[in-house]
Amino acid sequence: MAFLYALPGAVAEGLIWGLMAIGVYISYKILDIADLSVDGTICTGGCVCAVLITNGVPAWISIIIAFIAGAVAGTVTGLLHTALGIPSILAGILTQLSLYSVNLAILGGKSLISFVGSQHPLMLSMSNNPLAIVVAGIMIAVVVIVLWLFFYTEVGLTLKSTGDNPHMSRAQGINVNFNKVLGLAISNGIVALSGSLLAQYKGSANINDGRGAIVIGLAAIFIGLSVSTKIKPNLVVSLIGVVCGGVVYFIIYNFVVIMGLKTDYLKMLSAIIVALFLAVPYLKSKYFTKQKPQAISADINAGGDANA
Repeated sequence: MAFLYALPGAVAEGLIWGLMAIGVYISYKILDIADLSVDGTICTGGCVCAVLITNGVPAWISIIIAFIAGAVAGTVTGLLHTALGIPSILAGILTQLSLYSVNLAILGGKSLISFVGSQHPLMLSMSNNPLAIVVAGIMIAVVVIVLWLFFYTEVGLTLKSTGDNPHMSRAQGINVNFNKVLGLAISNGIVALSGSLLAQYKGSANINDGRGAIVIGLAAIFIGLSVSTKIKPNLVVSLIGVVCGGVVYFIIYNFVVIMGLKTDYLKMLSAIIVALFLAVPYLKSKYFTKQKPQAISADINAGGDANA
């Protein structure tokens, strides 16, 4: 009964984090860049939204500004990588570290800002999970539709081409560096958008909110793509699968908590889930089928190729 009571909250939170996973999907699968700055940008989105709302700015304007703030952070990561030649992983780490100080400054030197929905009208709140599910679902639908339209424009197609084969794209006259910066800006903008929704849902923004976000995003991606690529390997189905992966992750997460697992071990649980979804296809190919592990690995990455 406790699990059923907690289920609406798990679905609502899973949808919000599923939106974040869409941002990770763009960088990890479409651009083929492991961007670790998302741990910072999701917190940036929450901090910006919280500060604006507590100062009387409407919630819908706050999430737009949060998206812009995340896009700026993603642009910084992209420029560190493309303009300064810093490896993408290190560029993301540098941005993430910098954002800790930036987020602290946004919060006015405080580690936490909380706000009450009755005093500050919010778009969603954990006190009303059905409404939160509807709002998060609408936001996800809007993002998925916009991305679907964008990735079938000329710019979107060149961005996907950059992730698939940057050398061939460069040979065709495509500005690969610009596409990487643009893709990282879009990715981190969506992550920050998720952070702004998460702050409203919780009624607070904490300087440590983003820790482990990349692991949750990857878990949602691997859970979702393990099913969606078998249904129909295209962009929209993959994005919906990623969101569903976020929901499944948080349902499992809440179930384990209700079963009595100490919260100290939840980060380890996240890492184990990602490791399992990475290892199972390889182990299955090695011990239970005749297909070579390398081929299976390519099948896992079909989520990125599904954008065609």
